[in-house]
Amino acid sequence: MKDKSLKSSFITGIIVICIAAIWWGFDGVVLTPRLFNLDIAFVVLIFHLLPFVIMNSFLFKQYKYLFKFSKSDYFYLGLISLFGGAIGTLSIVKALFLVNFQNLSVVVLLQKFQPIFAIALAAIILKEKLKPKFLTWAGLAIIAGYFLTFGFHTPMFDASTNTTYAALYALLAAFSFGSATVFGRKVVMKYDFKTVSFFRFGFTSLIMLVYLLIFGSFQFSQASSLNWLIFLIIALTSGTTVIFLYYFGLKKVKASVATICELCFPIAAIIFDFVFNHSVLSPVQWIAAAVMIGAIIRISKLKR
Repeated sequence: MKDKSLKSSFITGIIVICIAAIWWGFDGVVLTPRLFNLDIAFVVLIFHLLPFVIMNSFLFKQYKYLFKFSKSDYFYLGLISLFGGAIGTLSIVKALFLVNFQNLSVVVLLQKFQPIFAIALAAIILKEKLKPKFLTWAGLAIIAGYFLTFGFHTPMFDASTNTTYAALYALLAAFSFGSATVFGRKVVMKYDFKTVSFFRFGFTSLIMLVYLLIFGSFQFSQASSLNWLIFLIIALTSGTTVIFLYYFGLKKVKASVATICELCFPIAAIIFDFVFNHSVLSPVQWIAAAVMIGAIIRISKLKR
């Protein structure tokens, strides 16, 4: 009976992680790009504010930690919110908007560079030792990422070549999310995921509110009914439910198994990009994507 229970738990973990990864692929390729008519900063604000409002309905007890956090906790939660919330999300949304429904799967795939930046930054900031194999796999992933983005062409930095800029923004997003992972290690050992997520969304909302007050504009009235529907779907799924699903599954399977399950994310992105946007990777890009994903998996295993 115990073996059956463990097997059932293992299968459940695999299924929910795959569901989460597939949904993130759908979000990145199908949902977020259809908000292109709005200001990027406003989009990022709503991405965090709506889920935070929803979280308040069942995580309101988390406010007690406002009186328990140390100055160090506030500092690192601020960094997580700045890099993982504001800068990272601004960058990836900008990248998705730039390509105008072309090469969306390329942008999503480049975001998978996150483990490389996380490990490199951990070596610099946390003084963690780099394994020799890391440099080999990281170098291979970077070369594959180049061919995934440009094929055999030379990158062109001009107004008509948005793919180049989108790729750079996607890499900035990967760097930012990787940074948030490193900074997050300072607080996740003291507080559970629900607490960190709750305040990350709350603090990021505050950062974006200040940013919009100074540099942007609030577009509540300009957003269409379709925009608000997409916002609500993302808030109820990627912003809350899917994240909790992922961590629920992560408790039931080994990290190495989760890494394989996460392959559903780039695979789903490529499929959704073809189905909804009729975008197809070239043979060179397919090979580069396979090599890059393989290298990232190896790096993720080294990390874990």
